[in-house]
Amino acid sequence: MEKATYRTTKLMAKTSRYDSEKADFAVDFMQCLTHTKGRWAGAQFLLLPWQEKIIRDLFGVVKPNGYRQFNTAYIEIPKKNGKSELAAAVALFLLCADGEERAEIYGCAADRQQASIVFNVAADMVRMCHALYSRCKILGATKRIIYKPTNSIYQVLSSESPTKHGLNCSGVVFDELHAQPDRRLFDVMTKGSGDARTQPLYFLITTAGNDTNSICFEQHQKALDIMDGRKHDATFYPVIYGAAENEDWTSPDVWAKANPSLGVTIDVEKVKAACESAKQNPAEENSFRQLRLNQWTKQATRWLSVLKWDACKFDFDESDLEGRVCYGGLDLASTTDLTAFVLTFPPTDDDDKFFVLPYFWLPEETIDLRVKRDHVPYDLWERGGFLNVTEGNVVDYGAIEEFIARLGEKFNIREICFDRWNATYLTQRLEGEHGFTMVQFGQGFASMSAPTKEFEKLVLERRIAHNGHAILRWNIDNIIIRRDAADNIKIDKAKSTEKVDGAVALVMSLARAIFYDGKQGTSVYDSRGLIFI
Repeated sequence: MEKATYRTTKLMAKTSRYDSEKADFAVDFMQCLTHTKGRWAGAQFLLLPWQEKIIRDLFGVVKPNGYRQFNTAYIEIPKKNGKSELAAAVALFLLCADGEERAEIYGCAADRQQASIVFNVAADMVRMCHALYSRCKILGATKRIIYKPTNSIYQVLSSESPTKHGLNCSGVVFDELHAQPDRRLFDVMTKGSGDARTQPLYFLITTAGNDTNSICFEQHQKALDIMDGRKHDATFYPVIYGAAENEDWTSPDVWAKANPSLGVTIDVEKVKAACESAKQNPAEENSFRQLRLNQWTKQATRWLSVLKWDACKFDFDESDLEGRVCYGGLDLASTTDLTAFVLTFPPTDDDDKFFVLPYFWLPEETIDLRVKRDHVPYDLWERGGFLNVTEGNVVDYGAIEEFIARLGEKFNIREICFDRWNATYLTQRLEGEHGFTMVQFGQGFASMSAPTKEFEKLVLERRIAHNGHAILRWNIDNIIIRRDAADNIKIDKAKSTEKVDGAVALVMSLARAIFYDGKQGTSVYDSRGLIFI
């Protein structure tokens, strides 16, 4: 195969250089391997152009001391593009050809079975290459390959991270990073585990996921930031193939953009059939987008794109809104759960927006448990000022009462809407002791449909203004909508896989604010209630 012309990557550090001999050696080694499955079994493993570009960059770009510039590679690509074969080839190169004595290569994934996928491909590649098979020992029961000339190992690891401390990694292959239940294994395997090695490589390969609080999404965002020039990390190599959020997911041109192996390892007709099925069954759309187009999706039923919500972010301070009329929405959830209070400030003229200020509480003693159980970074949100904590292991309604009372001194809170469930004591205190007008707000279609639809409309028109609050963004991204036969809608707490308390509180507060007359300083609710059509 004719070697591809190398184009200097924009990610090269100023002091780095491209060593064509090192790059050629890596490519040549991998192309001595063979495919192991299906109609390709036994055929030479010829790197596709996108694969060869990655290998040449990773193994050919070196620092002045001759060691690799890139220590972490993040490869995000749709299914069936040949990522398992590429990962297996990289693992074997690090094991057998990297010049590292007693190299330790580890295969990791969400579980041992997933990690074994790449290992099994690598083991078959060794069996089908006489030069490697004569030098390697394959221990199938323990998922280990030993390269005898350097006494190096490639070992699959189970997911229990506490037992992984003390490893001396020269290479780590993380398969399907998006499926990691939390960040513990990732941190153990990548933070300091390769410090004793001259050029460790952490090879992260995955399809898109659906958890935007995961370690994979964190790496995804880092990759995008580096690719777009917002961040710089000379050791991090990002590659993302996928369709943009606003692109037509039914277009063959978009399929080709997202799948660099389309027409080679992926049958176009199969993609077309999957697309047609997704058109007929909306429940399959997210699966098609995630697996075939590498788009990060959230719920099985899509409603409001979080990108549309992000577009409503504006820089403003609470002090900018002092004295203004606003309406509150209070969702107390349970005494051990997330409590949300959202203030919505209606516009004062035709050019103004609906400003939103959210507040959240959790019991202090439950935070560590929730971080581990729910895989949600409540601890980071607390340190970042997004989350208020109350003493003990249940929410202190007294602390919330005092907090809202102080807000009432800063803002002109006309009304506070609340879900009657579990709210009797606090709402009586807010009304009786502090003089707030408390409005019971039902959670059924009759009450929620009109303001929920209005909320969607205001977001799409960018007439909502928020300050990028991390927890409220998470809540918005978690929303699943339920519809009835009359096309009424409401936020479905039962089916939303994560918390939506802030979104519910926002819709309740918005229900009262949308009819506020900024010029007259009154609300139509002063003379009548909500009208639902």
